[in-house]
Amino acid sequence: MADAGGGCCSVRLPDDSLFLGLDCSTQSLKATVLDAGLAVVATDSVHFDTDLPHYGTQGGVRRDPAEHGRIVSPPLMWAEALDLLLARLRRRADLRRVAAVSGSAQQHGSVYWARGAGTAALDPSRGLAPQLAGAGALATPESPVWMDSSTAAQCQEVEAAMGGALRLAALTGCRAHERCTGPQIRKMWQTRPEVYGATERVSLVSSFMASLLIGGYACIDQTDGAGMNIMDINTRQLREDALQAMAPNLEERIGKLAPAHAVAGKIAPYFVQRYQFASSCLVIQWSGDNPNSLAGLTLSNPGDLAISLGTSDTVFGVTDSPEPTLEGNIFPNPVDPRTYMVLLCYKNGSLTREDLRNRYAERSWDIFNRLLEETSPLNGGRLGFYYKEHEILPPLPVGFHRYVVKNLTSGSLHEMAEEEVDEFDPASEVRAIIEGQFLSMRGHAEQCGLPVPPKRIIATGGASSNPTILKIMASIFGCPVYTSQRSDSASLGAALRAAHGWLCNQQDEFVPFSNVYSGRDDGSSLSMKLAVPFGDCKRDTELLIHCWLRRGWRLSRSS
Repeated sequence: MADAGGGCCSVRLPDDSLFLGLDCSTQSLKATVLDAGLAVVATDSVHFDTDLPHYGTQGGVRRDPAEHGRIVSPPLMWAEALDLLLARLRRRADLRRVAAVSGSAQQHGSVYWARGAGTAALDPSRGLAPQLAGAGALATPESPVWMDSSTAAQCQEVEAAMGGALRLAALTGCRAHERCTGPQIRKMWQTRPEVYGATERVSLVSSFMASLLIGGYACIDQTDGAGMNIMDINTRQLREDALQAMAPNLEERIGKLAPAHAVAGKIAPYFVQRYQFASSCLVIQWSGDNPNSLAGLTLSNPGDLAISLGTSDTVFGVTDSPEPTLEGNIFPNPVDPRTYMVLLCYKNGSLTREDLRNRYAERSWDIFNRLLEETSPLNGGRLGFYYKEHEILPPLPVGFHRYVVKNLTSGSLHEMAEEEVDEFDPASEVRAIIEGQFLSMRGHAEQCGLPVPPKRIIATGGASSNPTILKIMASIFGCPVYTSQRSDSASLGAALRAAHGWLCNQQDEFVPFSNVYSGRDDGSSLSMKLAVPFGDCKRDTELLIHCWLRRGWRLSRSS
């Protein structure tokens, strides 16, 4: 491999080429098509609940009534969504011109392929889902996803086997969170040994979708693979001791890992014949949604932070000196082999905000924003912990907890105390959910070594279109907030990575990611807009953050 900081690439993207990026998120499958100038020429999406209601999902997932915390999705739904999306997309773009396709997917989900599935031939006259079902391609029809919180026992066992939570984080990039794929696999082996025994290959959601596109097993990429607790974060290879801590004979079921910029294979004949892709179209390794958002935001400055406000809320930045902790996740940077991305993930994102909106703002974002404007910054010391789902940071069960901080203006953390109350008035509830989420983000980001205050924040995700929410973000972090021209940064990042992988393949070596977009970002889909010029972070904010972290720690200890 050539030096990652090498010279200018001598190969250009062909003028008539297109690059397709797909994003298989929790609730939908989205597509972004870029031309060689990085202008968006087509987009489309499939919403799982409404477009594919026969799978019976809510928010793209199923909750197991028989087992608390078990949350799954059907992989056949993702396969059918791919057919539906491409059928729609070919009416908007000439898929024959697509030189490369790559993708993004929700991280941490695990898919279990049955023996022989990797060699099954696909008939282009029939859809993917019925063929996979008819061939018995899956060892189980359901995949545990990132929202699953039923693996607490397995997490404890894995951490104990690896010498403790902090050592596991130092070796693999994160401790054993309940959403991590390794503990999911261990639970499958322990509780459903017949499924594990019938499994030939375990894919992540990202490599499952890539496998569909190439018509065989695609490798797990190193970036998404870092969320499994089985990859050495320094060597980027599978660790034998971590594999043994999960399940027997796991290495043969995982296969090799691959760099995110590598070619997974050429697109399968199924897609050539059914949707008129060129047979030369390359499939670049898929990766996770957060790494793809990093690519889509072209986040490269260690002084910048990105905050994605979606089904899950995430905070991430770039570093060349990762410091593993018990709270954050470290992944290889998907577009720069020299650096890493640090990620904080919160399970209670948009769905929890929507729940508070429905309860206290008459199901209206306009009323929600008006209530935010009516309340003063820091909410008079009112703190709210709102968890519709078992939370990751801090690790807390479902429940709403409200506190009033006394002596907030005293200037001394020692003199401050929190008193629990049953409920706030509607306006205070609305501000508490928004301020509380950002207080948590800032406090945990600082603990993980991310820059606080950052030079700037790039906000993405659905709620990044709400200027009132962004104003509070800027105030708590004490910096300006920018937004991307496009809110779907994951599918945009996947399209950019498709172009990057194509260039690397043409050069037969790694080329800097900046070669894809250098000199084009002002007028292309990559341009950023200043949303909030500057946030005024006061000392009271610092004190309230300490109160938030202290109270969150006490809650997690008591639970």
